[in-house]
Amino acid sequence: MGCSGFVGRELVPFLLELGHELTVVSRQSQPFPALVGERLVTLQADPSDPASWQHDGLLQALAAAEGVVNLAGEPIAEKRWTAAHRQLLIDSRVRTTELLVQAMAALDQPPRVLVNASAVGYYGTSAEGRFAESSPAGGDLLAEICQRWEEAAAARPASCRLVILRIGIVLGPDGGALGKMLPVFRMGFGGPVGSGRQWMSWIHRHDLCRLVAASLDDPSYAGVYNAVAPQPTSMSAFAAGLGRVLGRPSLLPVPGPVLQLLLGDGAQVVLEGQHVSPQRLLEQGFAFSYPELSGALAAATTPGPR
Repeated sequence: MGCSGFVGRELVPFLLELGHELTVVSRQSQPFPALVGERLVTLQADPSDPASWQHDGLLQALAAAEGVVNLAGEPIAEKRWTAAHRQLLIDSRVRTTELLVQAMAALDQPPRVLVNASAVGYYGTSAEGRFAESSPAGGDLLAEICQRWEEAAAARPASCRLVILRIGIVLGPDGGALGKMLPVFRMGFGGPVGSGRQWMSWIHRHDLCRLVAASLDDPSYAGVYNAVAPQPTSMSAFAAGLGRVLGRPSLLPVPGPVLQLLLGDGAQVVLEGQHVSPQRLLEQGFAFSYPELSGALAAATTPGPR
């Protein structure tokens, strides 16, 4: 679910490479036309149409599945937060997860594991705070959405192992925050957004895909994990590192009021942040391919194999 976007563009081919057979549930009829084959099937479902989640084809696919990955969610920081868009942010996460869990509950034998997305927005924003998986939830809108999202996933059938990934800023060249920053930096006009002092808790997209795969295959993964690299960074350090990797200056900051004018409340995601550590992943022994920002940025900006 929700695997046809920025993360899914790498996750779906990666899981196929590992030998998985996949059914992708999407609002699109065919999000991966180049990958169509015996091991990839696409079904359509829409959170605005509950009946589409009780369709025989979807129920049969769930009954045959050993695991489910749910990454569904409208992008947070791409539009102004009008009342209608706020509701879309909620429904695309909470309502989709509720419908998925209801469909799973209708089965005699549900999938063995549900890997469900959440976000580091669960903790709210803070310049001084330090957050691990045991930290309490924040009190802003994003924290509320994440709490409701996780509560919806927790209603899955009791026999289904649940893994919740609180995902940070995902680094990849073709989307997310980095995808938006790259063209500006390559033209030599890059710099930190806002004060530059806000924290960025990040993860390279390939590490996130590896984490999803591990969560599906390894029954020792259970509960909540912060899906972030071990070394959070400040926005100013991120911009400087990106400039170094690209051989471009990073001296022209984007003023916060400009971003707020464009995105309204959505600017909060970029102008404020949180220092989040992957405490449980480190305890689990997960080995990051890109634990440091310099290597992650170099990999995310260099064409060719991972």
